[in-house]
Amino acid sequence: MSGALLGTVAGLALLDSLNPATIVTVALILILGARRPVLSALAVAAGAAATVFAFGAVVFLSAGAAADLVQGGIVWLRRLAFGLAAAALFVAAVRRLRARPRRAVALPAWFSPATALPLGIVVTGADLPNAFPYFIAIERLISARVPAGPGLAVLVGYAVVYTLPCLILLVASRLLHERVQPRIKRLFDRFTTGAVRRSVPMALGLASLGVVTASVAVTT
Repeated sequence: MSGALLGTVAGLALLDSLNPATIVTVALILILGARRPVLSALAVAAGAAATVFAFGAVVFLSAGAAADLVQGGIVWLRRLAFGLAAAALFVAAVRRLRARPRRAVALPAWFSPATALPLGIVVTGADLPNAFPYFIAIERLISARVPAGPGLAVLVGYAVVYTLPCLILLVASRLLHERVQPRIKRLFDRFTTGAVRRSVPMALGLASLGVVTASVAVTT
């Protein structure tokens, strides 16, 4: 396994980690002062990491086996991965062409430290279809014919990197509570109140990135 491949996967993991769903959930726990917030936030992050790894492991092992069985399977897998990524970017571009209210977010009534882990699983699982860096990372591993053992180890690292923003947010909140808590509140408000403004430049940027990604899928 080359350093370039590991660097590519790490970069994709960092991009994927900037996921509002899990970050906002952790911020919500810290803001609302849920019972045992540190344990609850860690459980949510653990649920997110477990979901990312489990889903990736299934896709990596099953897609890799299928690609080996079918002639030209690696090529078609690459096309599928980049095609899905392009589709996600085009959908995001279209969504930025219209203003829409942000959904209100609140902890469910059944939330507790005991249910934080399944909440992390549900929140992350619901957002996985939008995680186009993840599909590309798995495709890179399969295309490089990385063996199952090292490939799964890389996916463990990917899952850890995915939760880094949540862990950093948690540690900062504990160590610098008075300074960080208001910023967490602003972060939470940023993603849960008001409306997403219409942005033609952002839509064009996403669409352009989608065109580039689609061209990779077509010309592979």
